[in-house]
Amino acid sequence: MTASGPTWDAVVVGGGVAGLVAARDLAAAGLRVAVLDADDEPGGAVRGHTVAGLRLDAGAESFATRGGTVAAYLDDLDLTDRVCLPAAHGSWVHLPSGDGPLPRTGLLGIPSEPFAADVRRTIGLVGVLRASLDLVLPGRVGAGATSLGALVRARLGARVLDRLVRPVVAGVHASDPDDLDVGAVSPGLPAALREARSLTRAVRTLRASAPAGSAVQGIEGGLHVLVDTLVADLRERGVDVRADARACRLRAVPAPGGDAAGGEGVTYDVELGDGTVLRAPRVVLASPSAADLLADHAPGGTLPTLDAGAVVTLVTLVVDAPALDGAPRGTGVLVAREASDVTAKALTHATAKWPWLARTAPAGRHVVRLSYGRAGDDGRDVPAADDALVDLGLRDASVLLGVPLDRAALAGSAVVRWRQALPRPSAAHREAVAEVRATAAALPGVAVCGAWTAGNGLASVIPDARRAAATLVG
Repeated sequence: MTASGPTWDAVVVGGGVAGLVAARDLAAAGLRVAVLDADDEPGGAVRGHTVAGLRLDAGAESFATRGGTVAAYLDDLDLTDRVCLPAAHGSWVHLPSGDGPLPRTGLLGIPSEPFAADVRRTIGLVGVLRASLDLVLPGRVGAGATSLGALVRARLGARVLDRLVRPVVAGVHASDPDDLDVGAVSPGLPAALREARSLTRAVRTLRASAPAGSAVQGIEGGLHVLVDTLVADLRERGVDVRADARACRLRAVPAPGGDAAGGEGVTYDVELGDGTVLRAPRVVLASPSAADLLADHAPGGTLPTLDAGAVVTLVTLVVDAPALDGAPRGTGVLVAREASDVTAKALTHATAKWPWLARTAPAGRHVVRLSYGRAGDDGRDVPAADDALVDLGLRDASVLLGVPLDRAALAGSAVVRWRQALPRPSAAHREAVAEVRATAAALPGVAVCGAWTAGNGLASVIPDARRAAATLVG
């Protein structure tokens, strides 16, 4: 099936936050836009769902405050009054040697103050003395490290890496620090390290330059409110937002009159799985499927495989447990890989973390969310059946929170499985993204964006999506 003409000014493939943001800018420029999302509703990893009568985040629940990018965009959407801070309870790490607090002033678990009380409690005096050597080691130590793990190991030692950094990185990136490129996971860290000649001082510098308050913020009602607002805004602008619309092919065809797509004489047919074809002179690929769609246009007809990341499974439990009112583990717990008594890699005590949710939930009712799936795991430890996962979540939560939880306390539950939501920012992935970007740049009227190319988090995704749209309307 072939489209008969340029029925759209722009087609956006991918209805996550990146695709929605790009579509909004294109529509604001006066273009007729269609958004195609392969899932049953838009939003990607920032979708919401309802559990036991509570509207909750099904994926991401907070955003990084660095640069003020997200805050400015939320202000443009009239959401500033709903921006909120997490409660200042701190979080913990679960280790074979016992539980301990994570550094309140750190970066990805890297402490800025090795002698701080919370750091001493978790890594012990031996770990503190080793980490303090960072302040006197020559700047060349660790300078050649290409991974975050190698850098932390060289500067601060194994205890900081294993007890602090590795659990945090597993929780945030579903990966291992030895697999992460330093510049990709923390763009400002290499320059700060060269200037400070100490990793802890570099982290201190980055923390001092961050906005006052928490390094992360949320939205009252849940981060999914951003998606709801974007979709409503797009529909008011006449944008056609389609769910269950999987793009399977991108084909370049001569444009009528030879002057479409900025005078290059090219337009594009986007073919869907059901045979529908949408034609437009501008296409934004805001989905990891971009590599597949662009492969036919690459030199040699192939592109490298993007990192698929880990398959992350989230188990949300809504429980009646007044014993959790005191937030026994703060806002949550990250789990060291070596801890064999728990299968989960992280737990978030959502009603302890977000005051708005605590006010919404009935007295004594709590929302706990557990995350399963690390890069490199084969998944055999995670049950396939939802009921078995809920039982596992109750057992793990009981261990991590120190409060017995069973089916009798369960008011509701949900299981969500995410694929390719957390690509690992490794050197190999960065090289693959560069080739995909280069292929897209060679096609007039085509741009790419999304977490798979910009990096995880709204602070990376939103500016990247806006740049992609700008290249097509400039």
